[in-house]
Amino acid sequence: MNSAFHHSRTIGKYLISPLTKALENGWYACSVSIRSGSGRGTTDRVVRLTRLFRDRIAAADYAMAEGLRWIGVAPAAMPVLRGA
Repeated sequence: MNSAFHHSRTIGKYLISPLTKALENGWYACSVSIRSGSGRGTTDRVVRLTRLFRDRIAAADYAMAEGLRWIGVAPAAMPVLRGA
C-alpha cells in the first residue's frame, strides 16, 4: 500500500490526522481527517485536498495546516513536529 498516516495532533476536542498517498507519477496527494467526539457521538470528516507535492513530508505538513485552518487554528501557532 502506498498511502501513509502521519503523526496526529489533538487540539481541543479535535484529532487532526494527515494522510498522504504516493501517485504513479512520483508526486504525492494528501487528505486530512478531522475527528471530534467519542463513542457513538464521533464525527470524522475527511477532506481530500487537490494540491500535489514532490515529497511526502511537504504533503503531510500541508494537510495538517489545512486541518488546523478548518478548525480555526492558525497553523503558524502550532510547531511542526518532524520525526516525532
